Amino acid sequence: MYVLYTFPFSQHARRVITLLEAEGLPWTARHVAMDKGEHLSDAYLAINPNHQVPTLVEGDLKIHESTAILRFLCNRHALENWYPSPPTVRAEVDQWTDWCQSRMAQAVIDIVFNSVFAPPSLRDEDAIARGKSRMAELAPMIEKRLADRAWIAGTATPTIADLAIASNIAQLGLAGWRPATGRLKDWYARMCAIEAFTNALPEMEGV
Repeated sequence: MYVLYTFPFSQHARRVITLLEAEGLPWTARHVAMDKGEHLSDAYLAINPNHQVPTLVEGDLKIHESTAILRFLCNRHALENWYPSPPTVRAEVDQWTDWCQSRMAQAVIDIVFNSVFAPPSLRDEDAIARGKSRMAELAPMIEKRLADRAWIAGTATPTIADLAIASNIAQLGLAGWRPATGRLKDWYARMCAIEAFTNALPEMEGV
């Protein structure tokens, strides 16, 4: 059985939970209280020296990065629907999954951390503005990509690229941002129709 170290407000952890639940893979959660600094404890640093979640553990195997975890699970369990094996299709999936991490993730962190989680005295308004400016560039790229396809990689069903991007958009919802119109809104609605995706979303009480 897999053990997933997780925190409810980590979009990176939630994308892994969605895949595990959608495919009925056996797993158990280990809550890491990041709001109390548990991710910086010696015990957790021994598991993940990057002091982040998620971490997937099975026996001696420890995998830290969410997209690496998604790919590992898909490869190990032959989840062709989430991570198709034809090289040209897989390249599309990899391209957009990596785009999500390299271009979109920091904008989401800048906006959500400083708008929602940082105490008022530590909120960085410049970071919020920077993140919003980046999203103003990136959201139309997704919109254009969906012009002739239902899913990011042009597949018949969603892939881990859709899952990664949608988890970031869900995280932006914590700061009040939602796709309001167009293909992006329709695509996100299709993602929200996936029960495992919506079940993994956090409640906002106490934030």
